[in-house]
Amino acid sequence: MSVFPSLFTRAACAAALLFATALPVQAERADRGKPLSVAADREGTVDLIKQVVVFTGDVVVTKGTIVIKAARVEVREAPDGYRTAVAIGAPGQPASFRQKREGVDEYIEGRANRLEYDARGDTVRFEGDAVVTRLRGNTVADKITGNVITYDNSAEVFSVEGGATAGTSDGRVRAVLSPREGSAAAAAAAQASAPSAAASAPAPASAPAARP
Repeated sequence: MSVFPSLFTRAACAAALLFATALPVQAERADRGKPLSVAADREGTVDLIKQVVVFTGDVVVTKGTIVIKAARVEVREAPDGYRTAVAIGAPGQPASFRQKREGVDEYIEGRANRLEYDARGDTVRFEGDAVVTRLRGNTVADKITGNVITYDNSAEVFSVEGGATAGTSDGRVRAVLSPREGSAAAAAAAQASAPSAAASAPAPASAPAARP
């Protein structure tokens, strides 16, 4: 079933700790023009007057390279035609998000108890035990954790908020950031790690002594 053009609700945030960082995370621009499709075990309710559709049971939302998975997804259409969606995970199985970056073998992945999507603002909000990573192939390049993480796709900016929740130990914001690929810092980091990798490699087996 095809539903709305792009994504996501933008919510005002008041938190004791706020961390914002601009990362090189340019997403696939073609995703904005792709149709959105939803597959689920069952479709709960459809309110044509309020323009609300609720999907439940292993819901998978796709839009170009975007893939969202959740136990429940609620889609709403505003009077101006833009649609918003809320994805909610199940106990032990948070809602997840994945999108390819433009022109490179990199992906943005995130998970949280609740995801909010806004087509008008083109943003993703991860709420409750949120984790967002940038993958280079299968290797984690950057990782951000917090109570609430907002990903602004247009501005290419993450906003991260702290705050303890049931699944976090102390509610602190944490970020592990790698140098931009192709930069001098990235080359220096790769060179510095090369000797340690060589040292950890097993020594070649010695050849048997020649018999006289």
